[in-house]
Amino acid sequence: MNIRSLTRGDGVVIGAAVVLFIASFLDLAGIDCPQGVDCSGFNSPNAWDALGLLMSMFIAGIIGAALIVVGRAMPGRKVAGLDLGQFGVALTVFALWTAFWTIIDADDAGAGMILGLLSTIVLAAGALATPLVPALKAPLVGAPRPQVASPYGQQGNPGQGYGYPGAQQQPYGGQPGQPQPAYGGGQPQPGQPGPGQPSQGGQPGAPGPKQDGSSGGNFEPFWFAVPVARPLYGEDGSPSPIAELAPGTWYLAVEQRGPGLIAQTQDGRRGLLQDTTGIQRG
Repeated sequence: MNIRSLTRGDGVVIGAAVVLFIASFLDLAGIDCPQGVDCSGFNSPNAWDALGLLMSMFIAGIIGAALIVVGRAMPGRKVAGLDLGQFGVALTVFALWTAFWTIIDADDAGAGMILGLLSTIVLAAGALATPLVPALKAPLVGAPRPQVASPYGQQGNPGQGYGYPGAQQQPYGGQPGQPQPAYGGGQPQPGQPGPGQPSQGGQPGAPGPKQDGSSGGNFEPFWFAVPVARPLYGEDGSPSPIAELAPGTWYLAVEQRGPGLIAQTQDGRRGLLQDTTGIQRG
């Protein structure tokens, strides 16, 4: 389960579900005590004393919130042909529908009923508005900066590993700390063969970098982030997504696959990112 794929809207849904659970223990109706009568011994029932209302309003809303969260963290799961998230949204709307008509029919609504109605309003609104409001689509948990170990077992400073977003990349074959002349902008030193020229021993010199910036056709892994949430499909070409890449999180591109990229998530899963437009390269 990828917790970092949760959004702020999912946080609103989780909070509303917690309040709804608390409301189930409060009184459903108030007590109108006649004047001069001691009503201290009367207790109003809560949702756990009314099974129908408990299941159709409180439990339905809580289960709907759980399905939304699980569907976000584990995309591709379905119930009766619907994604878990879609099924959860339907349950939250049903819980709000039940709460609205129950409180309309009540003569004297208690604290549990009032708080339950407010919770279902926030719950359904958060579930419906998350895909539409950019502020709610932002990641709930910020992603930590990825740490990449230095090659050959060396321990480098944090943030200086290969591919770390913001790190200065060394050219292919270059030595750390040694300036590298631009292609075609420098002259070979005396006694050193130029690109494509034979050396003194008769061996051809090392070829320079290609004009298109590639190094011998080898793919170099790099870190990237997506501008919006995008599905990650299986490497075997399965049409169902195995994960969802969330904006604000750095992922590692490990292979080029046609126009797409083979990406690795924070929990080690690998899949094909088909839509690479607008990605931010680290």
